[in-house]
Amino acid sequence: MTPRRGDGPDEPTFTERARREQLIDATIDVISTRGYPATSLSAIAERAGLSKAAVLYHFSSKDKLTRAALEQVMEQFSAYVTERLARAAGPRDAIVAYVRAMIGYQQANRRQVRVITEMLLDDEGGTRLKTPGSHDTHGRWQGLADLLTEGQKAGVLREFDPQTVALAIGGAIDGVIAHWLAHPELDLDAAAAELEEFTLNAIERRS
Repeated sequence: MTPRRGDGPDEPTFTERARREQLIDATIDVISTRGYPATSLSAIAERAGLSKAAVLYHFSSKDKLTRAALEQVMEQFSAYVTERLARAAGPRDAIVAYVRAMIGYQQANRRQVRVITEMLLDDEGGTRLKTPGSHDTHGRWQGLADLLTEGQKAGVLREFDPQTVALAIGGAIDGVIAHWLAHPELDLDAAAAELEEFTLNAIERRS
């Protein structure tokens, strides 16, 4: 009996999909513990309990496997934030939900955060994924700028340049997370509350 395939004849079997997920999870583990430069196909194979040949059957290079891992992490991150934004009652609540979700996902997924920080930093030769401004991968801060614009149109926020303020808020979030990664004793819940207050002070109308 052959393994069942997905939606079409060229789709991977369910077994192949499960193996790919296993390899991506192992890749996340290796990058998060060893860093990107020390991540190799051999190390990933060892972590997954497979041969290097088995890894190469599913992913033909380290680059393709690590990019697949990053893509999965970013998609999960985006879905987490989107789900919480959908519950917001209005523009102001959506912005608060955004800040809380950005912190909440990273607090609950430390391994994945390590993958993001490792993969989205330029290496010395500039040969990895990054170029200036790539911190906005997947439109993170553009999405926030859109929320801020909606709040202005609804009349609940003061006048300001949404892109600049989105970058400022995003930079504050990144700064707090970077400090937390280096100093895990930081009370991230308290930091999230401060970031919420910081954001509201920056965007709400002043009497």
